[in-house]
Amino acid sequence: MFGWLKNLGADSKGLGEMHSKFLEMIGDGRHVFDAAANGLLGKVDPEVIREDLFTTDRRINETEMQIRREIVVHGTVHGVGTFPALLVMMSLVKDAERIGDYGKNIFDLLAVGVDIPEGEERAGLVSLKDDVSKLLIRSHGLFRSQDEKNARSFLEDASNLEDRCDKAVDRLLVLTGENQAGLVLTYRYFKRVISHSSNIVTSIVMPLDKLDYFDESN
Repeated sequence: MFGWLKNLGADSKGLGEMHSKFLEMIGDGRHVFDAAANGLLGKVDPEVIREDLFTTDRRINETEMQIRREIVVHGTVHGVGTFPALLVMMSLVKDAERIGDYGKNIFDLLAVGVDIPEGEERAGLVSLKDDVSKLLIRSHGLFRSQDEKNARSFLEDASNLEDRCDKAVDRLLVLTGENQAGLVLTYRYFKRVISHSSNIVTSIVMPLDKLDYFDESN
């Protein structure tokens, strides 16, 4: 586990459970993202995936609340010395929960009938979607393995994917003669999923005061 997570106290019986539940949140977030993004880019009937997607998202929310309750109990039992580590965990569960939320936002684009036609734009989004999904898998493994070197590599790769999203949005915003709102929102939501995944991984390489901020020079 993370050094800061160890600081919660090796004697805590709930520590392993908290860790496992958080890993479940990351896995569920990836599932919501994959279902929504594949549905949007594959032009799937939204009703085919609606129940599974929203059931998974509710499980994410329930798991977040369970972890928060455990954080409160742990802080009460073990005292102020554990508060910095507990603050980190509180921040991370919010990031994991937001991945599910942005997956739902992507589903909403599908539900209202956003159509991404065949062609270069759609092919680029399919490639980006695959890269984001792989990134979420990597974040799950890094939270478990604590490999700082690979965490830094992850954050650099994530930054590059965010740049791809930004460049696509900049390009689309200046186009005329056609409504690009659906595409712009898709890129924005993809970027937010990437960003929240990155926030989780920063906890491996950054201290509490710099959580969510990464500079490869550090």
